[in-house]
Amino acid sequence: MHRIWQLFDPRRSLMALFSFLMALALFIHLILLMSADFNWLTTSKAVAPVSQMSPMPPARTIN
Repeated sequence: MHRIWQLFDPRRSLMALFSFLMALALFIHLILLMSADFNWLTTSKAVAPVSQMSPMPPARTIN
């Protein structure tokens, strides 16, 4: 493993790797923000109508 680091400068290689991963993460987040299903910034959530809800059963008491 040490021979690999003799070929490449560790600081330069790690900075290139971190820069690439940061750019990839930003790219993925922007793609998700552009899609309608995965955009977490909009507040247009579908809410179930009240007519489809069933009442809760009575609570059991243990005495």
